[in-house]
Amino acid sequence: MDSMFEILTNLPLFRGVTHERIAATVGMAKFHFLKYSPGETVVEAGEPCTHIKFIIDGSVRISIANSDDRFRISQTLKAPDVISPDFLFGSSTIYPGKGVAVEEASIVQVSKSDYVKILASDEIFMFNFLNYLSMNAQKCIEGVLAMTGGSIEERLAMWVIALTQPTAQDITITCRQRDLYAMFGVQRSSYIAALDHLVEMGCITYAPGEITVTSRRAMLSVMRDGIE
Repeated sequence: MDSMFEILTNLPLFRGVTHERIAATVGMAKFHFLKYSPGETVVEAGEPCTHIKFIIDGSVRISIANSDDRFRISQTLKAPDVISPDFLFGSSTIYPGKGVAVEEASIVQVSKSDYVKILASDEIFMFNFLNYLSMNAQKCIEGVLAMTGGSIEERLAMWVIALTQPTAQDITITCRQRDLYAMFGVQRSSYIAALDHLVEMGCITYAPGEITVTSRRAMLSVMRDGIE
């Protein structure tokens, strides 16, 4: 029980819960422990999200792409983290991207029905989950506002923040430069100048066909505060 307690209390949606409540939770819900080898698929894009999946060891690379795969954003999630929990409920309950184990990864998953029981059993569980959902909803509002009249830097930052999780690492955008500046409706020179500005701010590095986010936090500041 001690090892199970340590595993669960380290998970972001279980923090702040007492040992007694964790023990009761283990008794009421089924926790399935899964292992994935490097390169093995953890979730497929479009797969129904029927379980909440926590990474308890290793890391998983999540990639989200548009329909023709011309635009792709990838992020790495590491233990302890949860894979796309905001798609467990709502009108779209399918995974938005493909998840592949970067190294040997251990996952603990709980069915939606059992997770509902967990949420109802203690308000801390509920508040943790609601806070996560609220944070994601609020960043979408900020992103839409950035898209309405923001600079190229702000709009690019919106994509990064909207399409990645708060704890994401090793974020990359894969897309041809001409496709990106066409989507922004700007000339190539303006687009490159915006990228260079983000490099100066310590937000990104870039090469033809790929942008690497060096600081998601800095990109969030760009989206929220704009460009001075």
